[in-house]
Amino acid sequence: MKCGVMKDDQIKKLGKRIKELRKQKGLTQFDLASFINKDQQALQRIETGKVNPSYYYLVLLCRGLDITMEDMF
Repeated sequence: MKCGVMKDDQIKKLGKRIKELRKQKGLTQFDLASFINKDQQALQRIETGKVNPSYYYLVLLCRGLDITMEDMF
């Protein structure tokens, strides 16, 4: 497996996990994005695995979801 393919798979897996956690909290993409002062479209791109989120964005998501970074992974 090529490194780029593995990276893409991991980004998609992370996006699915973020979506799962958001839904467990009963939040829409708009709700969570608004809470962390980001736009809904950016969150959508992360959840669908189209964008690799920065560490800072992950920290914001954890705060918005009231979880630890360990819970994210």
